Amino acid sequence: MVVIAAGTMVLDGQVRRPGWLETDGGRIAACGAGAPPRPAGTDFPDGTVVPGFIDMHVHGGGGASYTDRGGITGAAEFHLRHGTTTTLASLVTASPAELLAGVRALAEAARHGTVAGIHLEGPWLSRARCGAHDPAQLRDPDPAEIDAVLDAGGGAIRMVTLAPELPGADDAIRRFLGAGVVVAVGHTDATYEQTEHAIALGATVGTHLCNAMPPLHHREPGPVLALLRHPGVTVELIADGVHVHPAVVRAVTGAAGPERVAVVTDAIAAAGQGDGAFRLGAVAVDVVSGVARVAGTSTIAGSTATMDRLFRAVHADAGLAVAAQTTSATPAHALGLERVGSLRAGYEANLVVLDRDLRVSAVMVRGDWRVGG
Repeated sequence: MVVIAAGTMVLDGQVRRPGWLETDGGRIAACGAGAPPRPAGTDFPDGTVVPGFIDMHVHGGGGASYTDRGGITGAAEFHLRHGTTTTLASLVTASPAELLAGVRALAEAARHGTVAGIHLEGPWLSRARCGAHDPAQLRDPDPAEIDAVLDAGGGAIRMVTLAPELPGADDAIRRFLGAGVVVAVGHTDATYEQTEHAIALGATVGTHLCNAMPPLHHREPGPVLALLRHPGVTVELIADGVHVHPAVVRAVTGAAGPERVAVVTDAIAAAGQGDGAFRLGAVAVDVVSGVARVAGTSTIAGSTATMDRLFRAVHADAGLAVAAQTTSATPAHALGLERVGSLRAGYEANLVVLDRDLRVSAVMVRGDWRVGG
């Protein structure tokens, strides 16, 4: 058993100064405010300990991509160094054969614990709102393809993003929900009513709210308002200052509450790599001044963000408790993940130690120090 103490800890959603926790066998055995009941094995008097970050929408990082079998471990390790202890690896639109190959590779990685599961972002998306997805590979949901993808995933597919206005979308939503997959609305040109219908069928997530969907209009409110006003829907936000204005992050968090806002990176291989030419699936991407765009266009193509950077951005605006909620507890709840996303007794000992500048100094995964410590 190991006792960890820190000047600040976020325990069960509450900020404690100081705080402590005790790990045993990869889980948190006990935790509390004040001084620990016995001498700490590791003490961070000037540090802040928060739950390990959960990124439910990320395509790669550190020069590696989750669409490339050989890059899966490298991408996961890159984001681990930035505090992400639970990763939902995202695949982009691809041909049927490439999609199945990508699912199989990530399903194997999930079995080994490298990632927590798979997020299918496409190919069942709107051509009008395709963003950085290859429009030539977009298609309507097909029952046979969905069944083949689910079979290839072997239970590792945890979330799918689709456009609910497409022919066959209703059946697709039912099929995915029947397989225990979270359905997200995104890359969509749906009306308010079509989005409401998808939510009524069981969709519970809005993929990167405001991006790749019609903007809110007073006569045609579209998907943004439908997703925001429903209490059972979690909305993703890419809080990097590029995808949405910081004032929009504040407004959405204020309207929905931090319990319904999941901060995500939507990072691509370019994260941590500086400017240059990259790829997102079949699409060429240029990164200039840290902003990724489809080559030769103004279309944003994922991000170069990391979860610790987004944590700092939310913290600067809304404080420590909200930053921890939106980067850990909310995504865990949205995905139905158990015993992660919070520092409390019985939960996995996944935590991030931040220094005075809220930069990562140590990361623990299931009781083992993977970075620093």
